[in-house]
Amino acid sequence: METKEDTKLCPKFMKTFEILGRKWNGLIIEVLLNNGPSRFKDLTGAVCTCSDRVLVERLKELEEGLVERRTYVDSALIEYALTERGEAMRPLMDEIHEWADETYGAKA
Repeated sequence: METKEDTKLCPKFMKTFEILGRKWNGLIIEVLLNNGPSRFKDLTGAVCTCSDRVLVERLKELEEGLVERRTYVDSALIEYALTERGEAMRPLMDEIHEWADETYGAKA
């Protein structure tokens, strides 16, 4: 008989879903995968139903490994870009798209 201890989830798996399961994080990653480095105003336009305050919070969370905040000398320009670890999520996001198409129907 399987016990609760036998079905304990891997902490790395749990951490991954803690990040991806947060509202907006997957969409932010998707926008950066599709559009490349983006300014905050471009992200607000792409993830339009997310408030600026929440978008700032999510970007700060994602800066802990998946997203980097780029600033430039002598410029007010700030961009957000995926790190190598963030880019490595492309196959995963492609699989999620495929699953969604199969489950909910292909894009119109």
